[in-house]
Amino acid sequence: MATQPLQIWVDADACPVPVKEMLFRAAERTGIQLTLVANHVMRVPAPGNVKLMQVGAGFDLADNKIVELVSSGDLVITADIPLAAEVIEKGAQVLSPRGESYSIENIKARLTMRDFMDTLRASGVQSGGPAVFSAKDKQRFANHLDRYLTASGYK
Repeated sequence: MATQPLQIWVDADACPVPVKEMLFRAAERTGIQLTLVANHVMRVPAPGNVKLMQVGAGFDLADNKIVELVSSGDLVITADIPLAAEVIEKGAQVLSPRGESYSIENIKARLTMRDFMDTLRASGVQSGGPAVFSAKDKQRFANHLDRYLTASGYK
């Protein structure tokens, strides 16, 4: 078991179901605390180390709650780049549902690209949406999650 109780936080409103299912299995297998933060009710498994924290429906309320509660060394699952930047500043690790690891080294570039794309969309340029969540994304996520759990002392 890990020497320090770490936690996994999930920005759950937009997290793909296959990713949540992998996280549920990992929490059951390792006993790590898993908290899904969302502004709507969703089903979570019964184990006591998995919980849903429901927040109000306002803009960024789930993100703000995660930032408030995350600790250094925790893992946050999110595709939200500004949220990723905030929790990285607090010493947390960040993994997107597609298996992309965000860090101090790459988050500024991600924020810049996000802002650039927002500017393009605001000026009327159609950029399309994100690609469909693929089996490759799922595998990449599973690999990164396993590495995090192993490095944190969870089997």
